[in-house]
Amino acid sequence: MLAKVTTCAIIGLEGEIVEVEVDTARGLPSFTLVGLPDAAVKESAERVRAATKNSGLVMPGNRITINLAPADLHKAGPSYDLPIAIGILAASEQIPVGTLEGSLVVGELSLDGAVRHIRGVISIAALARLRQFKQAAICPY
Repeated sequence: MLAKVTTCAIIGLEGEIVEVEVDTARGLPSFTLVGLPDAAVKESAERVRAATKNSGLVMPGNRITINLAPADLHKAGPSYDLPIAIGILAASEQIPVGTLEGSLVVGELSLDGAVRHIRGVISIAALARLRQFKQAAICPY
């Protein structure tokens, strides 16, 4: 199943919309992340696995492909953890996909599933207001 979660990249002082597309499919277990992620974003796979398990949820045991669009925009930092985790849970039908409509989601996950603060909160909140999102899930501190 395919799920989409809207998040944000910080470029300088400005926020830029990033779409996290998550697809789960039958096959050997794998976790593929594409869309110009840096090392911290690639490491999100392990944080998301641990946070999901330690939160009492189930990490799907099949192929997971994650696309961070637009592909030509460099994605840096751990702020993609939460949208990736929510996308995986939605794609594996553990949470309803419809609840993500109109939401901007940003956050780093700790291994126990807690959401940690991120940088650029003011820019993210300004972008959420400018683009008229119904809600923004941001951990400011």
